[in-house]
Amino acid sequence: MIQSMTGFGKVTAELPSKKVTIEIKALNSKQLDLSTRIPSIYKEKEMEIRSLLLQTLERGKVEFNIFIEYIGKDTPTQINLAAVENYYSQIKDIAGKLNISVPSDWFQTLLRMPDVIKSETVEADETEWEVVFDTVKKAVKQLCDFRIQEGAMLQKLFEQKINNIAQLLSEVETYEKERVEKIKARIMDNLEKIAGQDYDKNRFEQEMIYYIEKLDINEEKNRLDNHLKYFISTIKDGHGQGKKLGFIAQEIGREVNTLGSKSNHAEMQKIVVQMKDELEQIKEQVLNVL
Repeated sequence: MIQSMTGFGKVTAELPSKKVTIEIKALNSKQLDLSTRIPSIYKEKEMEIRSLLLQTLERGKVEFNIFIEYIGKDTPTQINLAAVENYYSQIKDIAGKLNISVPSDWFQTLLRMPDVIKSETVEADETEWEVVFDTVKKAVKQLCDFRIQEGAMLQKLFEQKINNIAQLLSEVETYEKERVEKIKARIMDNLEKIAGQDYDKNRFEQEMIYYIEKLDINEEKNRLDNHLKYFISTIKDGHGQGKKLGFIAQEIGREVNTLGSKSNHAEMQKIVVQMKDELEQIKEQVLNVL
C-alpha cells in the first residue's frame, strides 16, 4: 500500500523531575528535508536521533522537536544572585549621582538584565536517555502509522479518479463513429463542389490518407488505457512509488492532450475536459505520496 508523506506524531514521557514531549510532523518534499530542535541536555544525542529519522522517514519536510517541562524543584535554570546584587548596587549609585528615581519594580528591572538568568548544562544519564529515545521511537511510529492511514485514503482517491478517466475513455468511442461520419460527409460535399475539374488523384489520395491518419486516435486511446492500468498496478507495488506515479500521471496527461487536439468534435472535447479535471486532482495529490 502506498504511504503519504504527511504525518504527525506526539508522545510524552514522564520522568521524576520533568515531562519530555516529542513532537514530529512531516509534509511533502522532493527529498528528506529535516530540521530539529533539541534542548542542550540531549544535544549530544542529536546524531542518534537524526540517524533514526533518516532510516525511517525516507522523504518529506520533517520538523522534529523535543520539549521539556520541569515539574519538580530541581531545574537547570537558576537566578544569578551575585549578578542581581551587582546590578542593584550599580543602579542605586547611578540614581543617586544623577538625582533620578530608582525603579518602582526592582524585580522586573533586574531580571531583564544580562546574565541574571543562567542555565546549567546538565547531561542526561543513560537511564533517562533510554526512556527519551524510546519515546522518540514511539513518536516516529505514530507518524508512520498516520502516513499509512493517509496513504490508504489517497489510494482510494486515485483508484476512483483513474476509473473515472477509464469510463470517460470508453465514452469516446460513441462519438468517434459520429465524428468519422461527419468528416466523410464534409469531404464528400467538398468533392461535389469540384466535380468535373481535373486534379491529381494520386496526390489527392495521399492527402486523404495523411488527413485520416492525423485524426485517428486509436493509438492514443490504447496508450492512455495502458497508462491507466500501469498507474493502478504501480499503486499496488506499495510505498516508495510517489515519483513513479508522478511520471505516469504526466504520460496520462500527454495522451489526454493529444486526444483533445485530434478530437475535432464538441462532445469529445467535453470528455477531454472532464478527463483533465480528474487528472489534475490526481497530480495534486500524487505530490503527497512517499
